[in-house]
Order: sequence, then structure tokens, then C-alpha cells
Amino acid sequence: MLIDAAIAVSTWSDFSVLFPEGRRVSVNQEMGEEPEYFGDLNLDQVVDSITVGSGEYDLAPFFYEHLDDSDTIRYRQEAFADLEKMDVFEVVSSFAEQMRETRAHLVQVQELSYRYQKESWFIDAVDIYRQAVASLADALCHIEVGSRALLEFREHLAAYVESRIFQGVCAGIEDVRAGLAEVEYSIRIKGQRVTVSRYDGAPDYGAEVLATFERFKQGSARDYRFGFRNPPGLNHIEAQVLSLVARLFPGEFANLDMFFEQHQAFIDPMIARFDREVHFYLAYLAFLRPLRSTGLRFCYPEVTRRHNEVFAKEAFDLALATKLVEQGSAIVGNDFNVSGLERILVVSGANQGGKTTFARMFGQLHHLAGIGCPVPGRSARLYIFDQLFTHFGHGEDLENMTGRLEDDLLRMKGIIAAATRDSIIVVNEVFASTTLSDAQFLGEKVLEQLIGLGLLAVVVTFVEELASLGPQTVSMVSTVAPDNPLERTFKVVRQPADGLAHALAIAEKYGLTYEALKRRIAR
Repeated sequence: MLIDAAIAVSTWSDFSVLFPEGRRVSVNQEMGEEPEYFGDLNLDQVVDSITVGSGEYDLAPFFYEHLDDSDTIRYRQEAFADLEKMDVFEVVSSFAEQMRETRAHLVQVQELSYRYQKESWFIDAVDIYRQAVASLADALCHIEVGSRALLEFREHLAAYVESRIFQGVCAGIEDVRAGLAEVEYSIRIKGQRVTVSRYDGAPDYGAEVLATFERFKQGSARDYRFGFRNPPGLNHIEAQVLSLVARLFPGEFANLDMFFEQHQAFIDPMIARFDREVHFYLAYLAFLRPLRSTGLRFCYPEVTRRHNEVFAKEAFDLALATKLVEQGSAIVGNDFNVSGLERILVVSGANQGGKTTFARMFGQLHHLAGIGCPVPGRSARLYIFDQLFTHFGHGEDLENMTGRLEDDLLRMKGIIAAATRDSIIVVNEVFASTTLSDAQFLGEKVLEQLIGLGLLAVVVTFVEELASLGPQTVSMVSTVAPDNPLERTFKVVRQPADGLAHALAIAEKYGLTYEALKRRIAR
């Protein structure tokens, strides 16, 4: 029984695979521009890697807008979990490939010059679309899905397939093709004159000739047949023959004309939206595949609005991991946790020891969790933030006529003024252009402001005294190999800051301790 189209699309019209019901008022709005913090966190590199080869879907905006409610985040996590199942992934990927082929045919329609060939390519495009939709609807009925997104989509898709609109398109294709299949004609070529007429049942002389000479066949012979190129376009002679055939069979070609005119908008808007939105999931999972193949782990984080319940285990910088996997290098995972009064991770330690990478990782994890994606790590509970700010050291800007220290101060002032208790701030090596005493004084003032706001932050600094400013700060230290202080482990661990230990280890390695120098002088 056919379902009336108005009923079938009553709730289908606002469906989104990215937003649950109640959040779909924003679905038709394009997401904003790349967030300012993307460059500092190398998230621009991550999104470029995810979306490479998917330009037709304009996926990047989906990775820009973080979500501010846990229900939408869980809605996407559920869909990711479904699409991680190989049978679901393959079914949806097959549908997406057929939709891409449909669009390629429509592009070809625009490039062709001759009327009936354009219409033939068009009906092929509609037929590919019909098969894609019908196959997806059938497949989703026979595989297990558990996400709200795909369960709702399956229900709507089943109704759409049974609707009068879709069934009308299917019947139209069958009618037109059945009519054209009955078209048979003969071509007589005499000199430069070409005559086209209805086929009158004349014998196939080619078959008779082959049958006559079959008795003389003595084995397989070399094939001298020439393979002609078959470009999509017709030449002018073929086009004229086709127009003559259309005059011989006006009814069949009138049906083709009518189908072409009536079904220009044959792709349902919600099918098109699903095709674009589902690539948010497909592209991200495809991006993760080579990383997972090396043993790297990803998890679906819990999300919370409580500052003191944030942690991650075996987490890593996604942008750096992508490069290291390509080079065949190992990736080092790190842990962090914030509890009780703790709010600010103060990261110090050896230079080139992974401090900046740790800070980037912290920001990346929260942004990726905030758009509903699996995050790098074994497990995590991450914070739902309202804004994310970064302050990374930049070179001097010759145009604004300010020095680096003044620029650092102005930028930090702007961040503190805009931040709220629900914000996250990632600060990397600010005030490095001034003296140690000034850097300590300014750093303490900044941390006092951050502590006063009560927000979540990571501060990378060479001023170790900042790590023990109060119960709100947590000291994290980038470590070196115990037997070789010049060898970085890239592990950032929770422990009191003590740069003297690194200095003493280096001095011992090279015989430069006070005791060692005294012994050498005494000789």
C-alpha cells in the first residue's frame, strides 16, 4: 500500500543524522568559520587530513562547531558506534558511492549537447539513485543498528521508499525503458545518403555469413577487429540518426521527454542531507583506520560539566600521531586527571620533552569530544566547554608595532576578559621573551586570574614555581631517561617540578658537579 507523500515526509523534512530531535532547528544553518584555536592545536591539519578527497561534501564546517549539550554528543557517539560495525559501514559506504555516481551522471548531463543523449544519461542517473535508495532501505532492515540516528533514518527511509513520489519515479523509469527497449530500426547507407526506417524483420545477413563459413573453421584465428573509442558524446552523424529514430517512434521518445521534464528535482532533500552528513562519520572513521592498524586506541569519552572529574588515559596528539605513523615511528601516550579543587595543569620540564604536544593534546581531546567524535586514548572523561582559548607564543608582528612581551600581555588580557567559568584555556610558553623574575611575576598574576575564574586550563611554562601556586594547580613534568638526561621519553607525568634534578643529572653525566670539579682540580 502506497503511503501518501505528505504523511511520509511530515517528520522526514527536519531529520538530521548529526542532531537529535529538538536540536534540529539549527540544521539548515551553515556552521561558522574555522575556530581561532585550530591553528595552535594543529586541528587544522587534522581536519585537512580527514576531509581530503571529500571536497564535494564540504565537511570541514561539521568539524568546527563544538556542541554544548551532552545529548547531542551521545547522539553522534551512538551513530559512530553503529558505523564502526563493518556491515553497517559497508552498506552506507556503498550507498554513498552510488550517490556519487548519480551526481557524476548529472554533471555529464550538463556537459552533453544533444537532447536525447542528455535525457538518456539523466534517466541513468535517476535509476542509480533509485537503486541506491532501495538497496539502502532493504539492507538497513536486515542489519542490526542501535543508534537513534540510524533507527530513525531507517524508519523514515522505509516510508519514503513506499511513498507515491518514490514509487512514481520507479514506475516512470520502468515505463520509459520498456518503451525504448521495443525500438528497433534499420539504417541504409548509400553513398552519402543515410536512410533510417523501422525494422521490418529483414534477415540478419551477418549471422548467415558466419554460419556459412563456420564449416571451414580450423581453429582459433587472430582477431583483427578494431576497438573503437566510445566517448560519452555523440558525433553529429550519430545525433542526426537518433533524431530520425525519435521521429519514427514519437510516443516512446515523448515519454522520455516528459520524464526528463517532470523529474529534474528527483533527489529528495533529506536523502541529499543524509548523504552529506553521514560523510562526517565515514570520513573520520576512514581517517582513524590506519592509526588503529598500528595498535593505537580510541575511545568514546564520557562528557561532564564538572571541572573536577576530568581525565584521560594513554591519550596522544592526533596531528603528530598521523605524521609519526606515516614515518613508522612510535607514539607515546600520556595520562592526566583533575579532581577536587584542581583546575590548572602546569607543565614544566626538559625542553623538547613533549610539553607543547601535551598541551595540544589536551585541547584536541576536548574539541573532538565536543563534536561527538571518538578521541585518541584508552579512556577519558572530558569537559563540555563554552569557549576554548589558546595562547601560544608567536613571533613579533612588524605591522602592529608592538614587541613580543606587549603582544603576549594584550592577548592574554583579551582571553581572560572573554573567558567564563565554563571555558578552557591552553597557554604555551608565554612571557618567554622576558627575564625569569618578570616571567614569574607575570605568570603568577595570570594564574591568579585563571584560578579566580575557576576554569579548566593547561599552562606550559619554564617557570617551575607556578606549579605550586595553590591547591588549584597540578604539577606535570616532561621526563627524561633515568640513565641519560639528554634522552627525552616524551612522557609527561604528575610529579613536583624539580628542574635541579635534570641539571644535576646532566652535570653528573659530563663530570661537572662540584665534587667532580674539585677532584679534577686537585689532580
